[in-house]
Amino acid sequence: MKIVIQRVKTASVSIDGVIKEKINQGFLLLVGVEDADSNFDLDYAVRKIAQMRIFSDEADKMNLSVQDIQGEILSISQFTLYAETKKGNRPSFSAAGKPDFAKAMYEKFNDSLAQIVPVKAGVFGADMQVELINDGPVTIILDTKEARKNG
Repeated sequence: MKIVIQRVKTASVSIDGVIKEKINQGFLLLVGVEDADSNFDLDYAVRKIAQMRIFSDEADKMNLSVQDIQGEILSISQFTLYAETKKGNRPSFSAAGKPDFAKAMYEKFNDSLAQIVPVKAGVFGADMQVELINDGPVTIILDTKEARKNG
């Protein structure tokens, strides 16, 4: 799994001009799945995201997790994280997970994360418009592939 984690003050996702979901302080996640992903990747990502300490404490040090601040998560499926750009000018997305598998993993990921922190989600495969106000900005990329190799 490849996940872009953005620390946000607020974020929303709209479909056809209608806001589907909105969160206040927390994380906006852009979530990509590949066919090689397993429950290991999913569990690793959920644990890392729930425990990642990138919110400021009273000393203005990044020392608090999304749980500590009672934040929320807006999760958006994003197959384009697996874009291959080495050849030509049109990206290839063949490394992204097949839609049925990716959708199942994305939904399982959201369900697992929701057991720890409030999660709202976009619609898998939909044409979505995402708006956010960054907090920082702080943006982290989590790729579970290295953990899988070493795990």
